[in-house]
Amino acid sequence: MPVTINRKEHWEKVYISKGSHEVSWTQDVPKTSLEFIHAFNLPKSAYIIDIGSGDSTLVDHLLEEGYYNIFLLDISKDALGKVRNRLGDKAEKVRWLTCDILDFKSNLTFDLWHDRATFHFFTKADEIKRYIDTARQLTKGYLTMATFSDKGPEKCSGLDIKRYSEGLLQKELSDGFEKIRCITEDHITPFNTAQNFLFCSFKRTSE
Repeated sequence: MPVTINRKEHWEKVYISKGSHEVSWTQDVPKTSLEFIHAFNLPKSAYIIDIGSGDSTLVDHLLEEGYYNIFLLDISKDALGKVRNRLGDKAEKVRWLTCDILDFKSNLTFDLWHDRATFHFFTKADEIKRYIDTARQLTKGYLTMATFSDKGPEKCSGLDIKRYSEGLLQKELSDGFEKIRCITEDHITPFNTAQNFLFCSFKRTSE
């Protein structure tokens, strides 16, 4: 029998027990995410949501660049708490959403949906569909996503993941999103190992 993982308990334990340089996904500067975001030429008033934001420094850079409608969503309140503490007074400029993305509802729509390394944790067809349905309903502009590539690891943080080729990711998002571009790159972890990522950007298409 497969073991059922409680996602929230798993990620709270990770962020309570480990520092940022004790997990593989840490980036001091989220260079590729920023490059993709800059390519969209969004106004500073753009509504930006970072899905599975963890304790990423992406928000620090976006605030520094003058964006002021930033939403951070993560299942772990401890992860978001670490970012709040790091930002200090700037935390007041951010909207904080402690939620499983599969349960997320909003009356807002977003100019940019950003996801680095959350989507690939959904391995079941119904979870993938729920995620994409939510992204399609709530995105009005662009979506940028990073997953492990088909040459990347098969697990992360002890959990199975789903690896993606450019063609497979494009197919999954074809109902509602048009691919702009994709790249692959090696992320060098704090442990000096390489993880091959696929980064893609998409534009929301008309219904």
